[in-house]
This record gives sequence, C-alpha cells and structure tokens, in this order.
Amino acid sequence: MQWWNDLTDWLFAPANRELLLTAAVLFVSIIVAGLVAAWISRGTVKRLISQRDRELKASAIAALVDAATEASVWNSLTPQEQILSDRAVGQADILVRLLPIRGAGVTANWAAHQLHELKRASATFGYQLEPAVAEFRDNLVEWQQKPGRMRRVFQADLQRWAAQSAAPETSLVAEQDDWVAQQHHDKYNGIIPADDADRSEAVTVVTPTAESLPATSIIDARR
Repeated sequence: MQWWNDLTDWLFAPANRELLLTAAVLFVSIIVAGLVAAWISRGTVKRLISQRDRELKASAIAALVDAATEASVWNSLTPQEQILSDRAVGQADILVRLLPIRGAGVTANWAAHQLHELKRASATFGYQLEPAVAEFRDNLVEWQQKPGRMRRVFQADLQRWAAQSAAPETSLVAEQDDWVAQQHHDKYNGIIPADDADRSEAVTVVTPTAESLPATSIIDARR
C-alpha cells in the first residue's frame, strides 16, 4: 500500500496542482478535437456519398430516357440498332434496380412496361410519341425527388396493367405487333423486297383508335 500512499500524496501535493490542471486541459482538448474531427469527417463522407448517389440516379434515369427516345422510333431502326438499344435498356434496368432509392425494383418494372409500349406504338404508327417520352421522363424525375409517392403510383399502374393484360383486344394488338416486327426484320434482312414490305405494312397494319386501344398504353388518359 506504500505505493498507493505515495501516489495520493503526489496527486494532492500543492506543488503538482498546476501540472495536473495542465494535463487535464490537454486531455480534454484532445478528446474535443477528436470528436470535432470525427464530426467533420462524417459530414464530408455523407456529402460525398450523397453526391455519388445523385450522379448514379441521374445516370440511370438518363439512360432510361435515352432508351425511351430510341423506343419511340423503334420501327425505323435496323435490327442491329435494335439489338444495341436492347443492350442499353438492359444495362439501364440493372442500374435502376441497384439504386439506393425506395421502390427501385418497382420503378424498373414500370419503366420496362412503358418502353415496351413505346416500341409497340412505334411499330403500329399509332401515336405522336414525343408527349409520351416527356411524360416518361417527368415521372422518373419525380420518382427521384419523391420516391415513396411515385412508388405507390407505379405499383398501382403495374397492378392495373396486369389485370388488363388478359383482355381480348390486348391479345389481338400483341399479335399484330409481332407480325409488324417480323415484317420489319424480314425487310432489313432481305427476305422480302423493301417495296413489297412497305406495301404490305401499309395495307395490313391497322392503327389503333381510341376505342380499340388497349388499356396498357403508355398514353394514359388518367394523366
């Protein structure tokens, strides 16, 4: 116990009070400086992560909008260009699904359906598609800003389209689209002459009217 007595005597000695006070101040200063540095570093890292997330979101949305632009003129693309466009769509779909945003998977499914509808509309020459592409873009931008609200909207759209996909007119339009796509493929691969293909498409393809248009169209009257 002698060493304990010596330690207490040294700590409470009047001559050592200034030294102990200085050591305590230095210790507290080091702790405070460490906490401040950790707080600043955390804020910097969070800002970097947030900036990186915004860049990823913008890149994914831009890729989908670019894919929508190509889908709107799908029937005018060559089969090789269509393959490249499909690859770009697949990459954009993966980017969206990996985004750290609530409802990214639902949004990717919604975008895939809308891109398919743009291709279908292009094949049947039924629309002026610029408003549809603009609406597609605006919905994705709003989803980035309000992911919770738009996730509910997209989920409701997907459920409605799933319920309507079995309608007879939907099957008829799908068969017509397949025929048009095959004619387009044969035309560019030289299976049928281009003039014959153009005349065949002009005679056979029926542009959907407002009454015959399936409910799954990207041009949604509800908006």
